[in-house]
Amino acid sequence: MSFLSVLADLLKPAAPPDPEVSAATERVIAMVDPMVRAAPGLAHHLVHAVSHALGYCEGLVAALPGPIEINRQAFGRDPLVHALFATAADIDAMLGRSEAVQQFLERPECWAMDYFHALLAARRQQKRQFGLAQQGEMIRSDVPQEILYFSDQTLIEPCCDEARTRARLRAKALESLLTTFNAHVADLRLARDSLRADAWSEHQQLAHWVSTAPDPAPRQRRVAELDQQLQENANALMPEHLAEALIDFLDHPEAALSLTPIHIRVDRLGIVHPEASSDPQIQTLSFPELSTRDRRQHLATLVRISRDEALAAVATARDHQKRYILI
Repeated sequence: MSFLSVLADLLKPAAPPDPEVSAATERVIAMVDPMVRAAPGLAHHLVHAVSHALGYCEGLVAALPGPIEINRQAFGRDPLVHALFATAADIDAMLGRSEAVQQFLERPECWAMDYFHALLAARRQQKRQFGLAQQGEMIRSDVPQEILYFSDQTLIEPCCDEARTRARLRAKALESLLTTFNAHVADLRLARDSLRADAWSEHQQLAHWVSTAPDPAPRQRRVAELDQQLQENANALMPEHLAEALIDFLDHPEAALSLTPIHIRVDRLGIVHPEASSDPQIQTLSFPELSTRDRRQHLATLVRISRDEALAAVATARDHQKRYILI
């Protein structure tokens, strides 16, 4: 290749970013803290990081298992569904109280199919207790046991089309990342306000100590430390530094949003069995757990639900609510 052709390639304008990346970059800029938006050339600098975060969110959603059927029949035949709910009636209760399901059923799109898809999230809980167990030929009632159960079952982004559900979940994942980053900026602001108050108080006390205390050096060192921390905090809140932090955050999204595979052996009563067993009543439950910004972990799987069953559950829940209000 000649020198002139190399020079021409260097002078050639950069190819425009992918439309999806451009649209996502605009969403990111619209959602981030206003102080970040003040950084010069933000959109240009964000393109690569946003592209990386989009790819990560796509892989994350693609790794979600399912869709699995969620209904009374599945409660009897699917060990995971059986573990997710204490009774089959709890499935109807979840559907009836879900605001996302209620809103979905009020939209015309719910009639496109006889079923819909959604992300089911639930918190895994394990508690220790003493219970019955056979040891040799004896039945003992004081055997230590660990019980698996789930709480806070929540349905997210219901939609008839599975592909559209996953697309909405990808957008939701990116939104979750930005919420986490905005929380980081809010923490920096709170730290700045706290440091300002502490520094002001220490400066006031130092002015008094200089004239009354025999050795004001310790107080002077404390004031210097607070002033340095306040300066570092102020630098971190500069728009260009916040933009750098955002780029680094989007380049490493796994720190704020990730899936971890979980495998647990349980029987039909929810008793955890650490050791492998040939007992057909003991099944291995395999599911991913989603770790989010609040550090709590939730089972996450795509589910498929009958529209008519959801309509009946919502109607029952509203009827119970009316009766409760009348009473």
